[in-house]
Amino acid sequence: MSLPGTKLGNDVDTVGIIEIACHKVSGGNAQGEALVTREPISFLGTVDPETGKVVDPEHELYGRYVAGKILIFPGGKGSTVGSYVIYQLKKRGVAPAAMVNLKSEPIVAVGAIISGIPLVDRVPSSLLDVEAGTRVVVDADKGILKAHLKAPSDGRDLRSEKTF
Repeated sequence: MSLPGTKLGNDVDTVGIIEIACHKVSGGNAQGEALVTREPISFLGTVDPETGKVVDPEHELYGRYVAGKILIFPGGKGSTVGSYVIYQLKKRGVAPAAMVNLKSEPIVAVGAIISGIPLVDRVPSSLLDVEAGTRVVVDADKGILKAHLKAPSDGRDLRSEKTF
């Protein structure tokens, strides 16, 4: 059984394709591998605008690159300059392909809008449990996110009511 706003499709290589209704903040669509954190991101000081590398040693994603990823995180925090860091990432070709928030706030929203990066929010918090590398498709214009889920190593059934 799926939660409201989700559908489970069939896919031979995966447990299923979860389709989630979401809210468009910045239009467009993208697909790629998920890069997921349960920690908010302050783009100023956390992500190097030259390389797209997470440089804050205190952050869960330290040492990882956001370039071309579907960056899934609760929301932004910190300085409004973070919007311009997102813009710099885009101009240098090292920005995420799309961003997904539980609840977007103005810093990330403005950064995504001025950079032309798809951004959606109002997704279930269980999306933060998606494994890094999971294939994700974001269609912000239609308000749809799809995640191609694999069976977890601990044997849980991701189609259960307690996941998405």
